[in-house]
Amino acid sequence: MPKGILEVDDVTLKLGGKTILDGLSLDVWEGHVHAIVGPNGAGKSTLASTIMGLAGYRGHSGTLRYRGENITGLTVDQRARRGITLAWQEPARFEGLGVRSFVQNGAGDDDIGKAREALEGVGLDPDKYLDRAVDQTLSGGERKRIELASILAMEPDLVIMDEPDSGIDVEALNRIFEAMRSLRERGATVLLITHSMTVLEQADHAFLICCGRIVDKGDVERISGFFGDKCLPCDHKNVPDEEVFAGE
Repeated sequence: MPKGILEVDDVTLKLGGKTILDGLSLDVWEGHVHAIVGPNGAGKSTLASTIMGLAGYRGHSGTLRYRGENITGLTVDQRARRGITLAWQEPARFEGLGVRSFVQNGAGDDDIGKAREALEGVGLDPDKYLDRAVDQTLSGGERKRIELASILAMEPDLVIMDEPDSGIDVEALNRIFEAMRSLRERGATVLLITHSMTVLEQADHAFLICCGRIVDKGDVERISGFFGDKCLPCDHKNVPDEEVFAGE
């Protein structure tokens, strides 16, 4: 039996008066690539934010355990120091922050060699990108790859990737898949949040989520068959009103 790294136990979260996660439980195995797949509005990104402990997503019942430790009450920073990180669906822009600083901050030291290696690992030439700013001059695909470079430099134990194919071209996605395989080769665990068949096929194991619950789990071929035939036409929506987080 594979060794577990993350346990989500009976987690329920309500946002805007709607139950988004509904008694959800799952176990994540160490050193594997897992996919959490389901239609839009099923609770996938909410689960990612809850595991990371983001503001607005910590008022849930149930328990989160990481390497056997109850992390339910820990802050984002405390979870990050334990080796958990989240690659955003829409990477942030940091006006005034350079790529060099952004990636080196991930490494936690002044080793420019590690920053260069991380950029090369996502298919970006360090000589062309280290002195650029993380701002609107970068495309969405470039920002995603730079964010992933900072994660590679960080060498985390658990990486949650929320919709890694969102807003990028095929070349950028293939580079992200290569970086994901590099993380796994280093012994990291990857949790893919997706509704894409292409992304799902990169996983070793998959969970199917609907209405905030895990309704099935197993090998990717079986889960992808059901998801492709039954879930993709589903128009289920269960998202909170946009104004719930207004001003946060």
